[in-house]
Amino acid sequence: MLEEVVATRYVTPLREGGSLPGIVEADDLGTYVMKFTGAGQGRKTLVAEVICGQLGRRLGLRVPELVTIQLDPVIGLGEPDQEVQELLKASGGLNLGMDYLPGSIGFDPLAYEMDPVEAGRVVWFDALINNVDRSWRNPNMLVWHGEPWLIDHGATMIWHHNWPGAQASAAKPYDASDHVLATYGPDVAAAAAELAPRVTEELLTEVTADVPDEWLVDEPGFDAPDAVRRAYVEALLPRAATIHERVTVGERTERKPSQAPGWLTDHLTPWPHTTGQGEHSKQKDSGE
Repeated sequence: MLEEVVATRYVTPLREGGSLPGIVEADDLGTYVMKFTGAGQGRKTLVAEVICGQLGRRLGLRVPELVTIQLDPVIGLGEPDQEVQELLKASGGLNLGMDYLPGSIGFDPLAYEMDPVEAGRVVWFDALINNVDRSWRNPNMLVWHGEPWLIDHGATMIWHHNWPGAQASAAKPYDASDHVLATYGPDVAAAAAELAPRVTEELLTEVTADVPDEWLVDEPGFDAPDAVRRAYVEALLPRAATIHERVTVGERTERKPSQAPGWLTDHLTPWPHTTGQGEHSKQKDSGE
């Protein structure tokens, strides 16, 4: 189970995130980047953050520590931004927090070096979770104390938006051509040899158990939260064994539109704006 804390002060919104995350202080004296259940992307974004974040941490990747955060909407009464107030009002109860990394800066592939082994581990992990949102356009990586950290895993495991087609979707290959680490010559085979055997049914069962029941209830086609958790295990377990054989690195699409789904590409245009679904632009959640 994730540690649960209580938000004591809403500090500031992060207007670089698609879900308008915010920095909050909590009763454990910690500072967190908070993502809200009332945001436009819905609770599945938070489910993906928990499963992929916890899995990455268990595999030895640098992912900020996660907590659940109880939010009393009254905390936002002093917030002058009406949009933020509405988000806080819609997010009373349990939300998600990621340890805030003070002083971190965005990862720039032109400014930082990374060896093929470490790059391969990140690319293999992103292939496993089908992360289409760690591209050269939007790295979703931070550098903190000289080390790269992986953030923002809400746009992963796209199959959970259509469970009837989940097995077929999870069996698809992974195109890493636009991945931010593609130019480092990632050694995906070495990463698979190291990490794939560690992705066991037991491990996946443990990380899916960290998702709160209330984010899984009433999922169409499932009669209980544990059944939803099992579906994630059944999608990820076979993918871990063979996805390295289906990772391709081709020519980048600098002169073409992003290959990411339309519901992810808002962040490629300047803030502020909204889409037809009311989503916001998304670059990266600095300090996440």
